[in-house]
Amino acid sequence: MLQTKAPFYKKIGNEIEVFEHAFKNKLPLLLKGPTGTGKSRFVEYVSYKLGLPLITISCHEETSSTDLIGRYIIKGTETIWIDGPLTRALKEGAVLYMDEIAEARPDVIVAIHPLTDHRREIFIDKTGETVKAHSNFMFVASFNPGYQKGFKELKLSTRQRFVSVSFNYPEPKLEEEIIIGESEVEPNVAKKLVKLGNKIRNLNDLGLTETVSTRLLVDAAKLIKSGLKSRLAVEVAIIESLTDDTDIIDSLNDLASLII
Repeated sequence: MLQTKAPFYKKIGNEIEVFEHAFKNKLPLLLKGPTGTGKSRFVEYVSYKLGLPLITISCHEETSSTDLIGRYIIKGTETIWIDGPLTRALKEGAVLYMDEIAEARPDVIVAIHPLTDHRREIFIDKTGETVKAHSNFMFVASFNPGYQKGFKELKLSTRQRFVSVSFNYPEPKLEEEIIIGESEVEPNVAKKLVKLGNKIRNLNDLGLTETVSTRLLVDAAKLIKSGLKSRLAVEVAIIESLTDDTDIIDSLNDLASLII
């Protein structure tokens, strides 16, 4: 759908320029980076900037190629074809954003391959139709490299079909600006949240599966801005989101008490 309000986004590097040139040259774009580093918000922002509708698909193992391409349904006494989100994006000239593409089933990866080369098309075997991409169609995907290594990695044969951009956690000053822009929290609060986030990111001995994303820091800031006590906001928005291990929770709470 076409967004009516510009999403907040703070430029980190050359990612906007790369997106615009990939769009101009009709090249698919892959965004690589940890969860919560702004990949989805970036796609929302640039889609708005270019005046393109955005269709987002959150990939998981239950989503089939049929779900994305379309299916026949019974409507009254008729059997009619309904386009899936992928087919709609092709026809409408939208940005198709497949979030966490490494989670997609093999049949989905096979279905998208013709979109990622010179063909820019899909063949719908159930209707016998070949759908060519609208000139404004843009294919963007994201994944978190290294997550559960060996199980949910994106194959090199698929990765090499994309222009790729890496996302990571912003520098402290920029991350503070992002938190303030998203939550309107006071600068001193944003500074403390970023300090806590970076401390936790450097605690390699805790064995956390995921670390503190910018998204979690923004969530905590929003709760603080709305009047929730700072320590409680940090506990529920950050610490409890990272682990269920009571010993680790206690350690992180002790750290938070020193900083917040």
